[in-house]
Amino acid sequence: MHAHHGLTRRAALAGSLALTLLAAAPAAADSATGRPSANGGSLVLVGGGLKADNTQVYGEIVRRAGGPSARIGVITAASVPQSQDPDADDPERCSNSVCNGAYYVDLFKQHGAGDAEWIPLDLDHIDNADSDAVVAQVNSMSGFFFGGGDQYRYVQTLLRGPKQADSKVLAAIRAKLQGGAVVAGSSAGAQIVSGPDMVSGGESYEGLRDGSAAGYFEDPTRLGYIPRGGFGFLRSALIDTHTGAYGREGRAYRLAADTGHDRVYALEENTAIVVENPGTRHEHFAVLGPHGVAVLDLRKARTAKTKSGWALRGARYNYLTDHDRYDARTWHALPSADKSRLTATSSTPVPVNSDIFYSTANPDGTPYSFRTTARALAATRAQNTATATTFETGPGFDVTFSKTACFTAWTSDGATAHTLLGLRINIAAR
Repeated sequence: MHAHHGLTRRAALAGSLALTLLAAAPAAADSATGRPSANGGSLVLVGGGLKADNTQVYGEIVRRAGGPSARIGVITAASVPQSQDPDADDPERCSNSVCNGAYYVDLFKQHGAGDAEWIPLDLDHIDNADSDAVVAQVNSMSGFFFGGGDQYRYVQTLLRGPKQADSKVLAAIRAKLQGGAVVAGSSAGAQIVSGPDMVSGGESYEGLRDGSAAGYFEDPTRLGYIPRGGFGFLRSALIDTHTGAYGREGRAYRLAADTGHDRVYALEENTAIVVENPGTRHEHFAVLGPHGVAVLDLRKARTAKTKSGWALRGARYNYLTDHDRYDARTWHALPSADKSRLTATSSTPVPVNSDIFYSTANPDGTPYSFRTTARALAATRAQNTATATTFETGPGFDVTFSKTACFTAWTSDGATAHTLLGLRINIAAR
């Protein structure tokens, strides 16, 4: 089966959705819907591209839902509904909410869940979000998994009205989370747990050049956000996904700066953060998977408009990898016990990088470009700063990485800079 679990890089977000500009004012930290802030459960948020054989992440979700007694509710409302999939009748080509739901149900059973069921919610079944029968199904579950696609479809399906009040089903899931259930999601399913100013689309270069705007746009390169956000299960940061694979670091910095947020969790593919105490001031997480999560820190960042364009100074870049921990309240990262401090011994200069955000316009670009330059700088003693550029010009943007006095790099193999803490980032138009 070739289920589609997230948007392709160049795909328009529009599909058949109503392109509604959400002009509502941003919600307060504890939203206008009266959502409680304290949760007893946990979140497992994946940056997209979750592979079927990722026993580490699937196993963690199943374990937190009860292991052999786990009952996982699978929600794929971010996918196109069956009625809009031209390949709906072909099990090898289908890419819709029903067949994607069946794909995940089967996977959770393969990974040890006692039971998994698709919860029948999508654009064809919006009324089900207020169905007492579906609420009863939710209440029988010990964990939930939100699949990928387009997070705005989750807004349309599970939230109600301009104030984005909870539907009955979302209220039930929120109560289950507070009662100890695990809520997991990949790609759009991770994005939708966001609080105010959830990203709705965009590319890094266009975001840096043009800034962000409230709404949901047919142009997939335009940096947009939903002011009231998503479900608000996580509150300590903005969330972005597919970060290095799609070169989204630039859009994440720009959106945070534009909307007044001082932190972004920029999640990588096939890798999760496991969040404890979600929705409280004591959120903390561990990283699981082969890539990592960038924690973008804008507490000391300053923006400016120059003659050439937008600029950001004094931001920080931290990159955490498998089993590293992070405490949102203290802003403290703790590398895992199997890592040691890396002493930079290489005298090789940092390679030139002329496509820092892996532009869709560059057929020869490479993913994880931003992380690659950061790690190369960490591993060399030949220089303390490195400047990379965007593929696009007119204007172009320079991104300067600098080792600060508090910068440290950590390694699992004695040679590679896996975990990076305290790298300074400046971005400037030229």
